[in-house]
Parts: sequence; C-alpha cells; structure tokens
Amino acid sequence: MTTSSKGKTALFDGDIIVYRVGFASEDVEEKFALARVKELVYDVVYFSLECDTYELFITGKGNFRNDIAKTAPYKGNRKDMKKPIHYDAIRAYLLEMGASLIEGMEADDAIAIRATELGDNCVIVSIDKDLDQIAGNHYNFVKNSFYNVTEEEGLKNFYKQILTGDRVDNIIGIKGCGPVKAEKLIGPCKTEQEMFDVCVKAYNDDGQNGVERVTENGHLLWLLRHLNQPYQPPSNSQGLTGQSSTEQTSANTEDATQPLKPSTSEKE
Repeated sequence: MTTSSKGKTALFDGDIIVYRVGFASEDVEEKFALARVKELVYDVVYFSLECDTYELFITGKGNFRNDIAKTAPYKGNRKDMKKPIHYDAIRAYLLEMGASLIEGMEADDAIAIRATELGDNCVIVSIDKDLDQIAGNHYNFVKNSFYNVTEEEGLKNFYKQILTGDRVDNIIGIKGCGPVKAEKLIGPCKTEQEMFDVCVKAYNDDGQNGVERVTENGHLLWLLRHLNQPYQPPSNSQGLTGQSSTEQTSANTEDATQPLKPSTSEKE
C-alpha cells in the first residue's frame, strides 16, 4: 500500500485509462480489456489508496482552447493519432462505471474543478504532468507514487510549462527551454507577477512578443478551477497564493469557455 486515503475520493483521468489500457490490450478480446479497466480502477481505489469512493472523467466533444490557439492548432499534431482497437468499448464501459463525459473543455479541467471543491478530501489519479499545477494529493498509478503538490509548487509548475510548452498538446514553448532551464528561471520567483514577468522577458529575449505568447500559452495550459473563469494574467504584484488572478476577479472577462458542461451519455 502506498498510502492511506480513507475518507477521500479518487478522481480519475479516464482518458489516460482509455489509451493506456487500450494499447496494452490490443492482443486480447474486448471482454478482457474491459476486465483490465475495472481491475485498474478498483486496485487503485480500494487497495493502493484505500479511498472510500471514486469519480471518473472522460473528454467529450468541443474544447474552448481550439479558439484560443493562434501560434499552432491546439492538439493539431493528434489528427492522425492512432486509437486503441477497444477505444469505443472502453469509453462506453467507463460511462457504465459512472464516468462523466465532459464537453466544451477537457477531463483535466473537470478534475481540477472537482479537486478545488473537495480540497484535501480527494486524490487526483493520473500520470499527466498537466495536473501537477493543481494543489493537493496526487497518485501516479504507473509509478505507484503518492505525492502532494503545494499551492506554490502548483503555480510554479504552471509557469514553467508556459516556458517549455507542451509537445503532446502542440503548445509551442521557447526553443531550447526544457524543464531544467524553466526551473532556473521560475524557481527563485516569489509572486505570480514575478513568474509572469520572467516568462515575458524570456519570450522577448527569444524575439517573440512576450505578453502575447505568455498570455496565449497561459490560456491553453491553465486548468479551470471554476466554470467560465479562464486564466487571467496577474495585474500588479500579489502574494504567492497558488491562484491566478483568474480566481480573484469576476467572470466579467470575455467568456472563452462557453459551453462548458458535463454530460452523462456518450455522444461521440
């Protein structure tokens, strides 16, 4: 057992399960692939973490980020990506297990929103580094690793990604800026304003429009904590709270996240 999370809710990134179990089950019949899905979920929830319950999230249609990406099409590198043989069957099975189908945003956004609601009473179950911007309990089921992300760490992880970009999602960062260089730039920062300014300077030094590029990447990388409250660059200096100023302003900004809604049925 990695740790005890009795009384907590395990929040699963169902998209990861679809692909990881799916590709590992290409040589078996559908029924065996589905059995592996159930075994994975139950082993993590009731044995590895000892949680009381779980919630599953899978991504449906639509994504507000598609309209935000200007430098490169969001996830444009995935158009020809192969899907597992049992892709549809596994998604349908996850819905039978109670998964929420998320439309207009991603499963990661729904997990971040739910984790914000539950606070320390949940564990985020995923292998996706994007979710490491969310403060709280995390469990990597592949590495069998339980860890906690603080508010400060989560915010710094987010701004480091603004610099490095995300190759998987086709989010373009600064060429030659990897995790080590990003840590060197962001690590010493004490406020979100400092982090933002460091990122702007790095893009300017790279011959790009720093404010535009940092803002664009911020919108693409920021996981929603509340519906219809997208990322907002910090205005003025603020203490390091682990929250973007998105959290501290009203939703009067241009609503780039409509429509955002969970669905209970498969529509793809």
